[in-house]
Amino acid sequence: MKLLIIARPFVFHGGVERATAGLVGALVDHGYDVHLLSPPGQASTRGVTLHTLSLPPLPSAARVLALAVSARRAVARGSWDVVQSHERTLRQDVYRAGEGCHRAYLASEARPSARGLYHRIVLALERRVFARTPRIVAIAEAGRRQIEALYGVAPSRIAVVYNGVDLERFHPENRPRYREAVRGEAGIAAGAFTVLFVGSGFARKGLATAVEAFAAFSDRGSRLVVLGKGHAGEYQSLASRLGIGERVVWLGARADPERWYAGADIAVLPSRYEPFGNVHLEALASGLPVVASARAGGAEVIAEGVNGAVVEPTDARAITSALERFRERPAADLVGAARRSAEPYTYAAQVRGFAEIYGQIARARCDFP
Repeated sequence: MKLLIIARPFVFHGGVERATAGLVGALVDHGYDVHLLSPPGQASTRGVTLHTLSLPPLPSAARVLALAVSARRAVARGSWDVVQSHERTLRQDVYRAGEGCHRAYLASEARPSARGLYHRIVLALERRVFARTPRIVAIAEAGRRQIEALYGVAPSRIAVVYNGVDLERFHPENRPRYREAVRGEAGIAAGAFTVLFVGSGFARKGLATAVEAFAAFSDRGSRLVVLGKGHAGEYQSLASRLGIGERVVWLGARADPERWYAGADIAVLPSRYEPFGNVHLEALASGLPVVASARAGGAEVIAEGVNGAVVEPTDARAITSALERFRERPAADLVGAARRSAEPYTYAAQVRGFAEIYGQIARARCDFP
């Protein structure tokens, strides 16, 4: 099968990019003839034919529209069995809603901003994508329900295919391999209970709530490690005001997240909006319990009290309470439970989910000329 995937470059070391790279690699391994249509910046990928979209430097609003138009022209020039887009574009058989709904994201903001030109364009593209694409793929049940409710997409047109995770790269065996070294790098004592926050876009990911919750945590020898891309100044100031400035480690964006999962004891991810969040699977696969947001699709893989906890993302007290409970649990029990809960989420399982959808495309095209 000749498959064209439309996606932004997955070169930055973030959870979304790792998830896309893993899916593309698995499709190649399963015998698909994979072509990738992407703006400049995408590195060559094993077994994949790369097609580069030339986009001039443009403001963000114009760029998102230019990407949609340019991708449509590129699709029309080729011959494909299935076109799958991970972006809000204009001509695809399958749309993978990895970013969920922009409309739902805007509604989730603590201080909703005026809908400027960029947001209006994204919303217009989103409406068209959900109305005109034969098959929609959500990455969690929560996303499926949102799409059906907000855009009236019929249940017959939408399916859920969960992300996969690299179960070899993210593994509890990394703990003896990396734990001592990374703690040394970060200046964390060997026995200090360590909380890990991973995410880029600190406001949406709920870093402020994580800092507030950690400040109330009774273990004063504990440490909070923040890994991700974003402007940290206001959060560093918050930590200082709360008296925990010296107990928070700021790492920035890193290419080696598996080492930092190995160095931590629990992950805290209080996102205000998160279609899934591959960090959930990476943490669990590494043996870390996860305190997850009730607004994140990743909460669907959390069994309360077994491999983590599910809390409202603005409820710092609930997060603190979860930290207190898991601080008292035997580490070996938590590591095993977390790892087992991640093991079903393989890239092979993800490919099987998409393969079923690809098989429906010929019939679906008859309904969407």
